[in-house]
This record gives sequence, structure tokens and C-alpha cells, in this order.
Amino acid sequence: MNLEINAIITKVLNGTILAVKSVLPFSLDIQKPSLIRQPFEQESISVLIGMTGDIRGRLIIEGTNGCMSKIGESMFGMPLEGEMLESFAAELGNMLAGNVATSLAREDTIMDITPPTVIVGKTKMYGFNEAIHIPISMDGAGTIHIILMMEM
Repeated sequence: MNLEINAIITKVLNGTILAVKSVLPFSLDIQKPSLIRQPFEQESISVLIGMTGDIRGRLIIEGTNGCMSKIGESMFGMPLEGEMLESFAAELGNMLAGNVATSLAREDTIMDITPPTVIVGKTKMYGFNEAIHIPISMDGAGTIHIILMMEM
């Protein structure tokens, strides 16, 4: 991997971690990023946001229904389920991806985002060679998984 690609990946990772810290109202344990290969298997619910501009790819935020509901409860004061939970997952994806894009813009890197796609149920995702996986444990809420599939 060349230095320019490493610099871009580092910018996106740092922007993602800053976004998570600013959006999620929990004590966080951001674990070490690792590489995963396709397929990515989800158990419960996720939101997929496309990235365009200088950085192309997809950002996926995945967690259990219970974990997403706890995040919603901490942010809005009530547990979420069903369609409200799915709508919230989409909005959480928008908030995180929007924060990443804003963070990158400060470094003269353009990243636009697509509307969120919510994926519900046990699913396998293909269409990438390698992706960066960042597990983030939230005190009292569980773990979400950030998956960055960047096209280089």
C-alpha cells in the first residue's frame, strides 16, 4: 500500500473515531481496527451509507436491535423498536457519516454521503475485497461495529 492510500485511510479512521465520540453519549471502548474479508455477516440491523468524492466506498454501522435501541433511548429518552428503530438507525448513520465528512472537509478532503440504506435481519454482504472493522463497546449498551469498505 502506498503512502497516499495509507494517509487517506488514516484520515477516514480518525474522522470516524471523532464522529463516534461526538455523537454517541456513552463511555466508549474503541477497539483496535482489523481487516475483514467478504462476506461481512450481520446478525440484526445495520445502516449502509455510500461515500463519494475524494473518498469512495461504503460505511456500515451494525449492531443488535437491543444495542441500537439503547443508543436511541440514551439520545431521545425512550426505547425504540420496529419502524422507529429502523428510522433511528438510518438517522444514526446520517449523523455519524455527516460528522466524518465534516471532519475530512477540515483537512481539504471531500467526502459526500448517500442516503442511508437500513438492512434488517441476518444478512451476508459481498462486493468488497477487504474492509476495516472497528468494534466499539458502549458502557451499558453493547457493541456496535463500524465497517469501512473503501475503494482505492
